[in-house]
Amino acid sequence: MRFFVGVHRPRMGWPLSLRGHPVCISANVLAGRAGNVAFVGQSEGWMLDSGAFTQIALRGRFDQSPQDYAALVRQFGDWHGSGLEVAVSQDWMCEPDVIAATGLSVREHQQLTLDRFDAIAAAGTGRIPLMAVLQGWRADDYRRHLDAYGDRLDKGAWVGVGSVCKRQGNPRAIGVILETILRTRPDLRLHGFGVKLTALQSPAVRSMLYSADSMAWSYAARRSGRDQNDWMEAYLFAERIAGRSRPMAGGAQPSLF
Repeated sequence: MRFFVGVHRPRMGWPLSLRGHPVCISANVLAGRAGNVAFVGQSEGWMLDSGAFTQIALRGRFDQSPQDYAALVRQFGDWHGSGLEVAVSQDWMCEPDVIAATGLSVREHQQLTLDRFDAIAAAGTGRIPLMAVLQGWRADDYRRHLDAYGDRLDKGAWVGVGSVCKRQGNPRAIGVILETILRTRPDLRLHGFGVKLTALQSPAVRSMLYSADSMAWSYAARRSGRDQNDWMEAYLFAERIAGRSRPMAGGAQPSLF
């Protein structure tokens, strides 16, 4: 499983990339920037997240139109050595609290997710592939959404699985969803968004994910009174996910739970 460590400042990606860890950064951070990302062109690539969770959960809408988001993807992806591997489509999460906030149904969120994917694809993301996102809450929801995508998903497509980040206390629930998707489309390469340590340490979950991302390190650092803007915190977390946990100076290993 590939792990993209989430960072909220572009400059943090440079030392992480140089040390072999690909990063994930939100469009919320990059929107409005005129220059290129500080870590582009390094030995490891990076993933552009649409920032959907922050925008939909807090404001119930997207700040960027599909056309503006597609332009952002092209801005950071359409030049030699950019390092950008994939851009995540703008999706509508289906956690119960988000559904309650928007007043819409899971099916409506699924359709809005499809509509956004189609609109961004039509606007064009240049050489950068657009990652479709499967949404739902119950396993059957994800199967239905997978069917709705139809031939939009090519064989072997890299596809995101949304609304899993709040299920961390029960990795089996995540596993059931992943298994349901792969039973229908075993060729898909699944990506888990915001997957935290409990799930990432589950062999069953890891075996079904092609990739995952997480910023759990930042919350853990803040909660423990450490610097949530220190790239070393992100590095230690990424090393732990990779099974290469290293002690901090003085022998104290930070708690990442």
